Amino acid sequence: MSFLKRIFGSRDSSSAPGTASRGAQAATVTHFKDFVASRPGCEAFIEPATRVTQTTMVVVAGTGEWTRRKVPDEIAARKLAKQLAVPVFDVNLSGYPSRMREWNETHRKPL
Repeated sequence: MSFLKRIFGSRDSSSAPGTASRGAQAATVTHFKDFVASRPGCEAFIEPATRVTQTTMVVVAGTGEWTRRKVPDEIAARKLAKQLAVPVFDVNLSGYPSRMREWNETHRKPL
């Protein structure tokens, strides 16, 4: 079984509307792997789907720098976080870490 199938399941974009193509899934995995490998202290936060957005996963580094990508569902996000060897949290239960807000404040672009 391929890595992407283990993480994102065996559905393809034609059978499950709104799910990403294999290329997009591979790009998501690569992006998160590169982010985690290049930044210490990463943690993952799952953002559940809403009426207007798909489930997403935010990875926050120890410095507060962060990145967000769409994932098919919570199960896929948890599998990916496990594969990345980072702790994973439900953002509705834990909230975002204060270091993320602090990083946003110091890197906000002036109007």
